[in-house]
Parts: sequence; structure tokens; C-alpha cells
Amino acid sequence: MNTKKTVSYNEAMAEVEEILEKIENEELDVDELAEKVQRVSVLLKICKDKLTKTNEQVEQILKEMEN
Repeated sequence: MNTKKTVSYNEAMAEVEEILEKIENEELDVDELAEKVQRVSVLLKICKDKLTKTNEQVEQILKEMEN
């Protein structure tokens, strides 16, 4: 999957789960392992950023509701 394409949270998590399952089942070749671990790192950063942004938006909405 291309990292330049906008990836949704659900797509990123599904890909992470797929890669982790392959790692756990020892389905990855040693040559692929580092590449897949790097990909998981990128996907987790995307998820963290999306969660942080969503949290900030929710906090802003709640703050506006108080006023």
C-alpha cells in the first residue's frame, strides 16, 4: 500500500493486524520482515495522528458546547 495515499484509520489498523498475523504465523520471509515492521511503524504513526486530531476536535466541540 502506498503511504502517499490517504489511509483511513480503519484501513491502517486492518493492515497492521494483517502484518502482525503474518509475523505471528511466521509467514514472512526474513527479507520482508524489516520492511513490514517499518510499514507497521508508519501505519501506527498515522493512527496516532488521527486519534490525536480527533481528540482535539472533540475537546473543541465540548468546549464550545459549554459556552
